[in-house]
Amino acid sequence: MNHKIAPSLLSADFGNLKADIDMVNKSEADWLHIDIMDGVFVPNISFGFPVLEYVKNLSQKPLDVHLMITDPAKFIKEVRDSGAFMMNVHYEACIHLHRTIQQIKEAGMKAGVTLNPSSPISLLEDIINDVDMVLIMSVNPGYGGQKFIEHSIEKVKKLKELINNKNSKALIEVDGGINLTTGKQIVEAGADVLVAGNSVFKAENPTQMIHQLKHLD
Repeated sequence: MNHKIAPSLLSADFGNLKADIDMVNKSEADWLHIDIMDGVFVPNISFGFPVLEYVKNLSQKPLDVHLMITDPAKFIKEVRDSGAFMMNVHYEACIHLHRTIQQIKEAGMKAGVTLNPSSPISLLEDIINDVDMVLIMSVNPGYGGQKFIEHSIEKVKKLKELINNKNSKALIEVDGGINLTTGKQIVEAGADVLVAGNSVFKAENPTQMIHQLKHLD
């Protein structure tokens, strides 16, 4: 399996953030996943761009920034300046999604689109060739530690089929309830990137857990 691992900073110890980022730097993780929440689009608030600036200066991994906010297009410049290589916006939050994708790419970043658990894959048919990645939420966005939604496996299979049928190069990322069991199921279904929060940062040995998630064969 040749998939990527993106530990989710949302589950890190914010009282000891530098140590957790250092751990990720030294691990086999490929990216660092960062969730920005506004308390409006999702029922929680995480952190803003000053914290992201701090993270940029510490992280040696590419920053995969997931905006769970209303009107994310307003913050393209801030996300770019914070060092993100991937800006991920929710389909449900973008009225003019194609324009937003164009603006993200014009800013020099890769563009990702996220689908909530209740949003069908069919919504992406007209945009799949324009995006670099699709993030499937396998829990309801807003909180870490939720139970994996089993239907997400079939959803990944449908997305993989759409990507192949349209000759798209989009990656498939999955976030929510990822552990050694669900991670293997999701990768076998066609996922390219696993976002793991609690399973990594709450593990007795986070570095070893990242290694195990990276090598699920």
